[in-house]
Formats: sequence, C-alpha cells, structure tokens
Amino acid sequence: MAQLHPCLDDDGNPVVIRNPTTPTSPASWLAPTQVATVVPGGALPEALNGIPLAPWNCAPRTSEAWARLGARAAIEEPPFVLPAGLSAAAGAVVVEDDGRIWLVAPSNRFGNYDATFPKGRADPGASLHCTAIRETYEEAGLHVELVDFLIDSRRTLTFTRYYIARRVGGTPAAMGWETQAVHLVPRAQLGCVAGYLNDRGVIAAACAWMDAHLGQAGCMKQGSY
Repeated sequence: MAQLHPCLDDDGNPVVIRNPTTPTSPASWLAPTQVATVVPGGALPEALNGIPLAPWNCAPRTSEAWARLGARAAIEEPPFVLPAGLSAAAGAVVVEDDGRIWLVAPSNRFGNYDATFPKGRADPGASLHCTAIRETYEEAGLHVELVDFLIDSRRTLTFTRYYIARRVGGTPAAMGWETQAVHLVPRAQLGCVAGYLNDRGVIAAACAWMDAHLGQAGCMKQGSY
C-alpha cells in the first residue's frame, strides 16, 4: 500500500512512495553478517558500534556552512578532470566499523536504482568534498567524515568522485525525501543489493580498499582513518 514520505520534496510537494520498503528486525543492526534496513522515521538501536544513532541537529543550514565543513577534509587525491558533456558530482562509500557499507534506496526507484551509494551533483561553486558530505546527509541522514579518495566513476549524466567515509553521527531514520530506505550491507552482499551496472566499478574499488584497510574480523585497523 502506498505511503507518504514524511519529508516534502524541494518544491514543498508531498512524496508518495508507491511500493514502500519493508524494514528489517532490530536484531539485524547488531549482526555484522546481516543486511539491516530502516525506513523514514523507523525504529533503530540507540547506538551502533559505539556511535549514537541520533539526529544531526547542528547540521549546516547554508551553502557557506557546508563549504566550511567540506574544507576540513584533508585528502590526497588526483586532479578531477571533468569529461565534456557530463556534470560534476560526488558521493561517499560509508564504511561502518563492523565492515558493512551504507546504501540508499531511491524513492520509487528513481534512476532505476534499487539501491546505490549516496551521491549528487555539485552545486555551482561547491567543492566535491562539500557535495559528498551534504548528499550523504540529505539522502542517508548520516553525518560523515571523508577519509580517503576512492574512484572517479562515469555515470549516465555525471562524472562522480567517490570518497571513503566513516559515520560520526546522524541517523538513517532521518533520510530525506529522495530516499525511501537506507540499508547497511555486508561486503559480500553489495553486488546483490546494489545491482545496477554503474555501481560495479565502485563496489570493486570499495572491496579493494577494504582489503587494504580492514582486519580479519572486519573491523578497521588501527590508524586506518
């Protein structure tokens, strides 16, 4: 049965979710081998891997404030060379401390995505760092820090720079209107949950990064961030 998203779209219109996602059980959030799914306003544990799951009440409210936040990321990365005819975009592969990765389910499968990594086009004058952090918050409700360059990916209409990020706050239950569910997915199931062709290269790069930075138990090695 169709449901209304609790958030209005950018024009102030209601968003009807035609086929709502089914959330998983509360136990799934504490099981690193399971996919965990939450819907807008859904129930979650108070914390995950020692980090609270709570609204980011002091999130930036202006473009200038987002720009200042993005400027804090100190990452070694190659030059960004935008191909002709494509728009610049940025996104984040957010690696949880238990080795799972965060994905968003676009509302009503926008762009034909069942699930994908949070990303979006860069506003005029906005940095890629700023864009990746802002889009992750708007689409997934998460407050993240960028920790590493991952890959540049040619999409249908954009050329997207992806960063590895870690969650430092926020809650996926506060996802914006563009998202109807947020998933926390074990590495082994990424290709099944995020099955769109454009994401294959990002998944491969993320797995290679995790091979270099994760310990045998799936937790971050000391000094990885």
